[in-house]
Amino acid sequence: MCEVTKRHKVKAKKNLPPPPEKSLRADAQRNRDKLIEVAGLAFAEHGIDTSLEEIAERAEVGIGTLYRHFPTREHLVEVIYRREVEALCRAAEDLLKKHPPDVALAEWMQRFVDYIAAKRGMANSLKLLLASNSEFFAEASGKIPAALQRLVDAAIAQGSIRADIESSDLLQALSGIYGAPQTPDWRERSRRLVALLMDGLRWGAAKGVERSTG
Repeated sequence: MCEVTKRHKVKAKKNLPPPPEKSLRADAQRNRDKLIEVAGLAFAEHGIDTSLEEIAERAEVGIGTLYRHFPTREHLVEVIYRREVEALCRAAEDLLKKHPPDVALAEWMQRFVDYIAAKRGMANSLKLLLASNSEFFAEASGKIPAALQRLVDAAIAQGSIRADIESSDLLQALSGIYGAPQTPDWRERSRRLVALLMDGLRWGAAKGVERSTG
């Protein structure tokens, strides 16, 4: 075989896409799913103090199993954060199917508190990931505003919240709870604040004006 042909074949081989990842066995997939579920709850409850050994123990697997699926804490955090974002965005559509738009918005805002709790618990690892994988965060950060915009538009169209609200302003107000002091009652206080925020959105809405003047 001539040298030119050899070089051509090597180059073509390098340009091939990477082989697809092999699917996990059923038991391995269950272990992985359990680790993600347990880790998400643990980070939301205890934050950075949660050890990987504790997560493995609560998931009823060995620490070696955890490291096989997630070589570092950052690998685990990225998967959990992606899951939290996707679940929050998916909830917007699910809630709109089950509830009137204003109720769906109110429920989604309460779920946002849980999202913030998980994010606070992974703060240090998320900072490292932001520095190394900014494209992932850019993609994720665009999904949540779009989900909130969908809910706000539906509630405004229904006339159940005031029409002068900008979803970006609402998201900024919701995100403000991220910086609140980490006290034992942080979650309960945040839920009360979100409920007050929702009352403000309903005040002066078209339906309320019609009832008061009718």
